[in-house]
Amino acid sequence: MAAGETMSERYRQGTKTRRAVLGDAHVDKAERAVTDFDRPFQELITEAAWGTVWARPTWTARERSIVTIALLAALGHDEEVAMHVRATANTGATREDITEAMLHVAIYAGVPAANRAIRIAKQVYETLDAEKEA
Repeated sequence: MAAGETMSERYRQGTKTRRAVLGDAHVDKAERAVTDFDRPFQELITEAAWGTVWARPTWTARERSIVTIALLAALGHDEEVAMHVRATANTGATREDITEAMLHVAIYAGVPAANRAIRIAKQVYETLDAEKEA
């Protein structure tokens, strides 16, 4: 927040939701990287994406996770796909859910988009599995 501004309730809810979905370690790292240049953008996504959309009670975190991954895959946002696949550990979306989402991406957004996102998801799952074994 800018100097002298107070944190809005929507921002507080966004931070809480973001931490629940992405995990404290991810959010702490992201917050440490914020500069004056990107602070307004970070505040916007915390309030709008996390405090408004993700905080709505209509869909579960699992449902939002599936839809988000499918949209990000369709748009080719690889880093965000990886981040949200990692977040499925917190949202309850299963690997089967993501497989089904990728089938939809293939049909509605194209096989190359799904193929790329599947490759990313597989890499994330391999890392998560290795971390569990360690």
